[in-house]
Amino acid sequence: MPHADVRPATRKNARSMRKVMTDAELKLWNELRAHRLMGLGFRRQLPISGYIADFACPEHRIIVEVDGSGHGDDKQIRHDASRDQILTSLGWTVLRFWNGDVLTDMDGVCSHIVRVVEMARK
Repeated sequence: MPHADVRPATRKNARSMRKVMTDAELKLWNELRAHRLMGLGFRRQLPISGYIADFACPEHRIIVEVDGSGHGDDKQIRHDASRDQILTSLGWTVLRFWNGDVLTDMDGVCSHIVRVVEMARK
């Protein structure tokens, strides 16, 4: 993956976010790390175009976001939609899962990620 310049503040923020992951993020990371999910290489808290993706698979240009209740208010929904539109225009596919889904249905979350990757391969 070609590296783009990342502002020092963004890089610092991403680094600190890796140290304070939510329970849902940590649980998903344990499924994704070290190519555990179908050999896919994911990175956590990856800066992409001024944003920080929770998890990203650069090889297949998949971003996985894990959202808590704060993402349910109207202002945050509009912000997330705008962010997703920008990332999609750059060739990324953005998948969003609620914390509760990650914590209670990890198999479903992982299956969905794998299906999206398989569809992208076709």
